[in-house]
Amino acid sequence: MTTQTLGLEQNLYNYLLSVSLREPEILTQLRQETAQYPIGRMQIAPEQGQLLALLVQLLGAKKTLDIGVFTGYSSLVVALALPSDGKVIACDISEEFTAIACRYWQQAGVADKIQLQIAPAIETLDQLLVAGEAESFDFAFIDADKSNYEGYYERSLQLVRSGGLIAIDNVLWSGRVADPQVQDNRTKKIRAFNQKLHQDQRVSLSLIPIGDGLTLALKN
Repeated sequence: MTTQTLGLEQNLYNYLLSVSLREPEILTQLRQETAQYPIGRMQIAPEQGQLLALLVQLLGAKKTLDIGVFTGYSSLVVALALPSDGKVIACDISEEFTAIACRYWQQAGVADKIQLQIAPAIETLDQLLVAGEAESFDFAFIDADKSNYEGYYERSLQLVRSGGLIAIDNVLWSGRVADPQVQDNRTKKIRAFNQKLHQDQRVSLSLIPIGDGLTLALKN
């Protein structure tokens, strides 16, 4: 996990931000507060957030999923990019960290766009499917516990419409996926997930080396 794009020398990364990043002040404040926590590295990179917002705009998205909220950066950046009648279903199990998210959503004036579900995300996604929400979402962002990535992906694939997009974070896993000496369970799960998507003909695929690695899967 990393709060900036992997592999870029610091001066080059700073230059990238200086000529491309258009981060609203509310998002900067949220990043700065999140950085104070020991697990603040779970925060996505600002250039990655800006890409998510651009993708949502390109899709003309109105209905989205945010699987793994943490302190709310990804859901906030997407909500800001959505039209006034847009909606984010935000899934997380932490009341502590999502309380921070809710505060920033409120300050940004987008709290009415975001529906927070405090429960295991698999349960929330299954409930959406039971409720007849299949193929009704335009976009999904997956950034939760890595051991359940396959389950999140399979359910998101059912929930997203044809032509909709699923974005999956941390697929380069700070480079550990490319190191055969690293054999812990989470790394092996991400490797297997990456291989699965490489072979998945239900989607068009691109793995972008931004942040900690972002896979884009466009549903056929």
